[in-house]
Amino acid sequence: MTRVDNPTSPNGVLHAAYEAFMAAVREIDDERSWAPTGCTGWAVRDLVFHCLSDAQRALNALHTPTDAPPDRDAVSYWADWRQQDAEGKERAAQGRRFARTVAGMFLHFGQLRELYLETTAAVLHAADHADPAQHVVTQGHVLSAGDLLRTLAVEATIHHLDLGVPPDGLPGPSPEGLGEVRRTLDGLLGRPVPLPWDDGHYARAATGRAALTPAERAALGPDAARFPLFG
Repeated sequence: MTRVDNPTSPNGVLHAAYEAFMAAVREIDDERSWAPTGCTGWAVRDLVFHCLSDAQRALNALHTPTDAPPDRDAVSYWADWRQQDAEGKERAAQGRRFARTVAGMFLHFGQLRELYLETTAAVLHAADHADPAQHVVTQGHVLSAGDLLRTLAVEATIHHLDLGVPPDGLPGPSPEGLGEVRRTLDGLLGRPVPLPWDDGHYARAATGRAALTPAERAALGPDAARFPLFG
């Protein structure tokens, strides 16, 4: 059995998440590319450009092996992305402006779409040949390649959910990607979330895309103050 054949392996989860997102991107035309998304300030094309940048980062990481020990895993990687302090909010604002500026330079969305699809296909090829135990460098941290692939799947799946606000009729996220998001969020929370949320709502609530209701805050207890877990 290859790693791709195992849907819960790092590579299997990444393939499922990326291929689902790629299927959605293929159906986005130029008009739809200007629709708003679930990411504050971003149109669809801005979000796709951001995901292109993440795929480029993935290629760099998969080709940046190191002998240094990991300082993050697939869950703790996200601890740096809570964006609760002023510095984090400033970084997020800079990232939004950068994506909007550069994505707007593509005259036709088709140009950005094809570059995204080519790059993500290259990431999947690299992932197929990566040793999941190899240590790699990304975002100033060291992870195993397997943990890196899981973080990439989480990122792609959450942004896939963002495409559904409001554009509808697009292929949705993969079950494997949504399952990886839930495992990551439960890991950050330190327990299974004590609410009957489906995977999509859990992802939105835990990343600040959906506000907690008073009843949800009561059910979470002291953990409510930790939301968003990352965003």
